[in-house]
Order: sequence, then structure tokens, then C-alpha cells
Amino acid sequence: MKAARPGLAVLALVSACATTEPPPAAPPTPEPVAAEPPPRPRIESQPLKHLANRKLAPIPDQPLNVRTRCNFRDHTGYRGRLDLRVDDSDVKRLSAEIKVPRRGSCRFEMKDFAQADKRLAVLATTRAEDECKVRIWQQEGRVTVVFRDCRSHCSGETFDYVWPILVDTGTGKCS
Repeated sequence: MKAARPGLAVLALVSACATTEPPPAAPPTPEPVAAEPPPRPRIESQPLKHLANRKLAPIPDQPLNVRTRCNFRDHTGYRGRLDLRVDDSDVKRLSAEIKVPRRGSCRFEMKDFAQADKRLAVLATTRAEDECKVRIWQQEGRVTVVFRDCRSHCSGETFDYVWPILVDTGTGKCS
């Protein structure tokens, strides 16, 4: 067997220690230009199934006239009374009391409110710093009396259980 040549061994040793040059870096990719978002599909309004066959009329833009003194009560014991008089959208008298079983009661008196609006729905707001509002409007043979943000007129957490008062314009009865 022949002896290995020393030059060849040195060459192998030097080539093993040699480093190769790193590959050139890829050119930076350009940042994407902010493209416009794709157009949104047009959403068509679909009637709710319980409104599909009803003919709802808009609230008429006419003066509100209503007079009632009524009491109401349901099978759970929720009860109340309403004394209301509105002439040509001007609130002359408003007195309401609502009692919720095991919760407490609410009381609303006209002396605590000032009329703020007469268009479409009569709006009365409190004279105090709270945000209590009473809205009254007529639609389809009923007058609706709604109380909003009126916790200060109720005991405890009663206001969480207060519903609007509905008045039948034909009979004057409320529920």
C-alpha cells in the first residue's frame, strides 16, 4: 500500500476548515400598498315573520288628545293607575302610579315634569337633574305612555320591572 501524500492531506484539512460565502440576501419585498377593502354586499331588509302580513301605518302627525282615569291589574299582581289629560298635544294632567309585587312602586306627577316636545310624541322631562322622560304617543287606536331612565321615581329596583301603559282610545281603559 502506498503512503498518502502529505500535500493531499493538507489540502483536505484546509478545505474542511474553509467557510463558504453565504448566499446573497433576497431583495426586500415591497410593502403592500393599502388596497381598498372589497365592496360590502348590499343587505336587503327582510320583514320579521310576525310583521309580514300586517299593514302598519306611520304615526300620524296630528295633535294628541286623550283623557283617561283608569286602573289596571294583571294576574301576577302588577297594577297601577293613570290619570292623564292631553289637549292638542299639551299635557294638562299626568299622574301615574305603578306597583310591582315584591319589588316596590313608582310614582310620576306632572308637577315634577316640564313639557319638552309636542311633535309626533309628547315628551315631558323632569325638572330635576335626573334623566327621567315620559313619552306619550297615539298609534292604531292606542295611546302609549312610556317611562325612561326614571329610577329616582321608584323604590328599590322597581324601575327594572316597569312596562309602558297602554290606553285604548275608544274605551279609555288601560293595561
